[in-house]
Amino acid sequence: MKVVILAGGLGTRLREETEFRPKPLVDVGGRPVMWHIMKTYAHYGFRDFVICLGYRGNMIKDYFLNYEAMNNDFTICLGRQNQITYHEDHQEQDFKVTLAETGWESMTGGRVKRIEKYIDCDNFMVTYGDGVADVDIPKLVDFHKSHGKLATITAVQPVSRYGILQVDGEGSVKKFIEKPLLDGVASAGYMVLNRRIFDYLGGDDCILEQEPLQRLAEEGQLMAYRHDGFFFAMDTYREYKYLNELWDNGEAPWKVWE
Repeated sequence: MKVVILAGGLGTRLREETEFRPKPLVDVGGRPVMWHIMKTYAHYGFRDFVICLGYRGNMIKDYFLNYEAMNNDFTICLGRQNQITYHEDHQEQDFKVTLAETGWESMTGGRVKRIEKYIDCDNFMVTYGDGVADVDIPKLVDFHKSHGKLATITAVQPVSRYGILQVDGEGSVKKFIEKPLLDGVASAGYMVLNRRIFDYLGGDDCILEQEPLQRLAEEGQLMAYRHDGFFFAMDTYREYKYLNELWDNGEAPWKVWE
């Protein structure tokens, strides 16, 4: 089953890091956050990726084109022979990565529509290039196959970005709760979709999370897989720092691989 990663957004809320590179290439622990996402899928045996490129997509192409040289010792013969011998085998030997240009200004649904030609199976997975999680991917896939609907989206309970105050009519604070869990659930990405989803997608301005998923919900074709573990999206510089602190301290819950 192929894994589609949306990697074309501008990442404007993380401008400190994304002014000169796409957000999926922003480092966590010295590796692009997209690499962490791919390692999670690969841990469970899903190693066939389609990357939807947009903003500074050439940098993502360069990253993969130079992957062997940057992750191995090697000997190079200069001159006309131009031979390179790699001396080590990195752990991503069997990754298959399709890099697809999907437009600088395309929305999420438009990007997925553009890679339809690369989807040759009934079901495929889609996620964002900036959110790490310890989702049990096989259980997610099994859940999707069990209900027979067109789409499954992973749902998590969101956490407030702010401390919550309970205040009486006179302004006296009766309780302070630091970043509590909020009611309801939120989308974490990590979707499994049937290829019939392409019939719901329009042009480049199509936003997957709006009309297509709303229509699927109305038709009873959208299911939620509840994930009670770790999920964190890197949208701001503060969140970038937090993920790096977790990694540096050996406390990264999403590192399910060895």
